Order: sequence, then structure tokens, then C-alpha cells
Amino acid sequence: MTEAHTPQFPEPDADETGPYTHLGFARAKLGHEDAVEKLILDLVEPLRAEEGAIEFHVHRDRADRQSFVIYEVFRSKKDLERHVAQPYTQEFIRAMRPHVEGPLRQQFLRMLSTLPEGG
Repeated sequence: MTEAHTPQFPEPDADETGPYTHLGFARAKLGHEDAVEKLILDLVEPLRAEEGAIEFHVHRDRADRQSFVIYEVFRSKKDLERHVAQPYTQEFIRAMRPHVEGPLRQQFLRMLSTLPEGG
């Protein structure tokens, strides 16, 4: 059995009241760009339906077609941790490995602006 991928997420700052934002970066192996795009786009519907998910967007670099960026905003760190533990998220991480160069790079951001009304 493959061990689940459980990244360590930085704690929010003590005075932080906004959402928890995560960026994921992937570089597809040459010839695997379509597979990577499909795998990431398959996350959109289930992730957006998760409790605590505020935004989820998939981006592809216009100049470097092998580079992808995932932008996701959750209500809290706990909501992001719950998302990563989902079986479909773990399967996505496993399925991506043969299609990307190196590990998926991650960045965790503190949102300084406010969310739009209804966000």
C-alpha cells in the first residue's frame, strides 16, 4: 500500500483572520502536458463542492506550456488539511507523479486583501 501524502502546512499568523491560500506548481514532462491538464481539471468540480473551499483555479503558463499553477483558497488551514486527506486528492497526487518533472512545488500565502462579497 502506498503511504498517503500528508504535507506540513505552515500555521496561520496569530493575528490572521482571513482564508488560507495555497499555490501548487507542476511542470509536466515533455509530451505529458495534456495528461497533467486533465488530471488537474478533474479536481475542479469535487474540490469546489468541499466544505470550506472558497476558490479553486487552474492556470497554464502562456509562454511555457509545460508549467501549471493551481490557486486554491480555503476558509482555514483545517479545511485545506481535510481536502488533502480526501481519497480523490491522494489519488491525484499519485497519478501526477509519472507525468511531472520532480515533486509538486507548494507555496502558502497570507491573504492581505479582503474577499469580495459572498466570498
